[in-house]
Amino acid sequence: MTKPDIYFYFDPVCPFAWMTSKWIRMVTTQRNYTVEWRLISLRMVNAHVDYDAHFPPEYEAGHTAGLRLLRVVDRARSDHGTEVVGPLYQALGRHIFDSAPAPDHSGDSKALDHRGTASFLAPVLAEVGLPPALVEALDDDSLDLGIRAETDEALSLTGKDVGTPIIHFEPPHGVAFFGPVISRLPAEDDAVRLWDHVIGLTSFPGFAELKRSLRELPQLRALGVADDEVGVEQDWHGGSRRTTR
Repeated sequence: MTKPDIYFYFDPVCPFAWMTSKWIRMVTTQRNYTVEWRLISLRMVNAHVDYDAHFPPEYEAGHTAGLRLLRVVDRARSDHGTEVVGPLYQALGRHIFDSAPAPDHSGDSKALDHRGTASFLAPVLAEVGLPPALVEALDDDSLDLGIRAETDEALSLTGKDVGTPIIHFEPPHGVAFFGPVISRLPAEDDAVRLWDHVIGLTSFPGFAELKRSLRELPQLRALGVADDEVGVEQDWHGGSRRTTR
């Protein structure tokens, strides 16, 4: 089997990973790259963190829902091959982020996020032609060992002080990096231009980091931002979201 051009590590509940994945799909169409979609759990990345002290109230439930969905993705990959991961992630992303906003349950950080439930997942599985019995994997924590190993693999490429997504270009020896974090989807021509700039910068051996915590709310319907709108700029430092005008 030919080695993929890109490994893309994602957590299905991360809005920035979803935006970046849509951009990567635009790039691969124009460059004829192949992508292997891999798993990284934000719940595991932040296992040492006091959620109540460091994150908004909904984050713990959201990250836990992401881990539950990753169990299903892992089981689907094991049973049906790596080729099902991309379509399944794409369907999950459409339902989570490109649909109308879900009801706000952020007042209870311990409540089960609807994205980690069988009622949410079942129609997604049907949409991509996967067996409905895969919903049973939501509660199968025996799968967590493999997800932890893949998460550690992703973090070994970049260091631990990152989030999602992580991209590894031309594995196993090519450049790997966290991001890029984008809040808007570029035009077709700009998509490839952005890719070339990112690869050019990250390929420099001495490059370490270029960052700003001020970010627009991603251009996603689930976050209340339409395709022709620009999200409010927020400070995402340390997981908090302090709105700026």
